[in-house]
Amino acid sequence: MKVKYYILTFLLLWTSILIAQDVKFTAGVNKTTVGTGEQFQVDFSVNGSSSNFNPPNFSGFQVLSGPNVSTSMESINGATTVTNSYSYILMAVKQGEFTIGPAAIVVNGKRLSTNAIRMKVVKGQPVQQSSGQSNGADNSIIEGNTADLAKSLFIKAVVDKTNVYLGEQLTVSFRIYTRVGIEDSRLDKVPDLNGFFNQDIKNPQQQQQVQWRVETYKGLKYNTADLKQTILFPEHAGNLTIEPMEMTLLVRQPVQSKDIMDQFFGGSFKEVRYKAKSAPVVIHAKPLPEAGKPDSFAGAVGSFNIETSIDKTELKANEALNYKVKVTGAGNIKLLKTVNTNFPADFEKYDPKITDTTTERASGVAGSRIYNYLLIPRHEGEFTIDPIKFSYFNPATERYVTLTSKAFKIKVNKGVAENNVTALAGADKQDIKVLDKDIRYIKTSDTSLSKPGDGFFGSAGYYLLLAIGPVLCIGAYNYRNRMLKLNSDIVLVKNKRAGKVAAKHLASAQKQLLANNTTAFYEDVFKGIYGYLSDKLNILYANLDRETIAFALKTKSLDEQLVSRVLETLDLCEMARYAPVTHISKQEVFEKAKGIISDIENKI
Repeated sequence: MKVKYYILTFLLLWTSILIAQDVKFTAGVNKTTVGTGEQFQVDFSVNGSSSNFNPPNFSGFQVLSGPNVSTSMESINGATTVTNSYSYILMAVKQGEFTIGPAAIVVNGKRLSTNAIRMKVVKGQPVQQSSGQSNGADNSIIEGNTADLAKSLFIKAVVDKTNVYLGEQLTVSFRIYTRVGIEDSRLDKVPDLNGFFNQDIKNPQQQQQVQWRVETYKGLKYNTADLKQTILFPEHAGNLTIEPMEMTLLVRQPVQSKDIMDQFFGGSFKEVRYKAKSAPVVIHAKPLPEAGKPDSFAGAVGSFNIETSIDKTELKANEALNYKVKVTGAGNIKLLKTVNTNFPADFEKYDPKITDTTTERASGVAGSRIYNYLLIPRHEGEFTIDPIKFSYFNPATERYVTLTSKAFKIKVNKGVAENNVTALAGADKQDIKVLDKDIRYIKTSDTSLSKPGDGFFGSAGYYLLLAIGPVLCIGAYNYRNRMLKLNSDIVLVKNKRAGKVAAKHLASAQKQLLANNTTAFYEDVFKGIYGYLSDKLNILYANLDRETIAFALKTKSLDEQLVSRVLETLDLCEMARYAPVTHISKQEVFEKAKGIISDIENKI
């Protein structure tokens, strides 16, 4: 018996090891050897709720963009994992061996750091300096934070309200005000939003460039632009602080000169590297009132409507019934909990499938959330699905509102007993749940007694199966770590999926070809090749152009003929989107695109 306890303890130990997951903060680059003038990407990722990200000092490299922040969520068997990623695009400036120091971040109150990354920079293309010469003027870059410049250039966190209820949405816009020319900019610190659930507002018009406008502030006119807009939902009552956004800006300022030639040709100027920082903003979050709070209230704050529907009112036992609850409105719709439902006891209920359709604007989050329940009645009869009571708090009126859906009458006819013998009874049998409460049947057949150990329990096969358990656990643990390591390499993952993504676009293009939709056909071919090259060559989609594509393909040692075919096909698709093309058929273009992707896949 002691052996059994030892094996059971061993299995429990291995199970606890597998369940425990350490939060990891990792750093990686897409290449460790680069040439001067060559771009490369640095990625930092953490698989947990984090704050206070501090990037390393990228000495020896020029920061072209970053940090580019992205968040992904994965839910497996009810366990949700949040992964935050911070990426930078750097360019090597001079030859030598350099070290990208460790980045730091705070996770659950614990400070984590990444490992340092060693980089080797070899001779490549000459690097142009960011400051230039103009008409012989005396140009220089000065580190500065003067009072005069602070009045002409600053960042301000603008909120639409500072006093809100718990769960009420508000919008913060990190807005830059300037009365001077900005040559270059770099985001140093993303504002911390601790204490808030947040959703960024993504405006398609602002994905390519910032939209500038003129605004009067304290009697002066400024050029202003919203750098980042976010919708916030306070997660707890009290004073919550929106931390500052920090940026480094390169500003060109004129220099007074007594030289008449300088004045005639525009004068001298200096370039000042100026650090701007928004002031923190305090939000006062009030707790929801207890007076009048209904029992059906589950945290919804905003203005909502509810409607319910079913796909049938009559069915047979053991057939599926779909019950849909749709909540629409504006507010913390993505934070809603599962609505309280009361289905008949004979109905088997599965967890609902939740579908969100929302839009994020400066006015807040609005849209709908749909709960799809799968119900299976197990017995015939007449049943009623009771109405749902859904309550929410309306901050505008400062009152609780309770909505009630309609009830549904369901008729369940007799089903087939063989479909589910554990839930149905035949004409001459009682239900199993009744038999379980009655006298059990007396066994009248021959019975034989056996000594303990004569059967499977306690045999060699029994102990062999117990021993296999830890081996399988070890194998599963190693496989999981290997998959995590492979998936952490973002560049490799994008490279592997490049062909599949391109195949989807080409499949869509083939449908448009059969439908004789010329414009959509060329659009899909163009997107398919561009998206493929972006993933395969690890170049941001927005940075793709003819010169970048040609240089990257030649770097991969592809022949000139293949590079020319790629550029010709892209030019043809680009031209066909705006003017008719007659010298080549769409079928030939389609085959040409497939051949290009196939050739690149074979050679890279």
